[in-house]
Amino acid sequence: MNIMALNPRFAGQRFLAAASPNVHTIELFLDYVCPFSKKMFDTVYDGVFPAVENKYSDKVQFIFRQQIQPWHPSSTLVHEAGAAVLQTQPEKFWEFSKALFDKQTEYFDANIVHEPRNKTYERLAKLAGSVGIDDKKIYGLLEISDKPDSEGGTNSGNKVTNDIKLMTKATRLQGVHVTPTVLFNGNVENGISSSFSKGDWEEWLEKNVA
Repeated sequence: MNIMALNPRFAGQRFLAAASPNVHTIELFLDYVCPFSKKMFDTVYDGVFPAVENKYSDKVQFIFRQQIQPWHPSSTLVHEAGAAVLQTQPEKFWEFSKALFDKQTEYFDANIVHEPRNKTYERLAKLAGSVGIDDKKIYGLLEISDKPDSEGGTNSGNKVTNDIKLMTKATRLQGVHVTPTVLFNGNVENGISSSFSKGDWEEWLEKNVA
């Protein structure tokens, strides 16, 4: 089976314990400010990945698909931070994602409603710094200028805007709406939910991957 397509720019979204041309692919469509996404991510990151490394290292890969949920305005901002990490130190993407999910509630609607956008970016950059990423580089990618660009434009976004466009287009083409959503070898796997425990995952992997 073919490895599911992943733009090389976003290679850090892949967790592959050992390089292999013939692996199953599990895609996790997650939103950083979705509580159910956090629940799934924590189980996979803390419990499933060690099991995969021990037992399925040459049989399965995971891809974190960043799924922005626009009804939460902060969703775009936190996913921009993920994109900045992918540009800066892609090997830190999963570790940063863990740190961001751990601080998830700090970016909920009520906790950012009075905060200027660049202030939110500053906090996200400091969070990246907490896992060993250059926070100044992250902020430099995220900061929005209050002055026109070289062509006089005032709506050009920041230095990760184009990456966010690519991610969003990709998930729209796949027709994914709900978070979390899991795809297995390109097909929606409705049997996996955020309530899956480590044991549930291990049983599912034994049945479908072993």
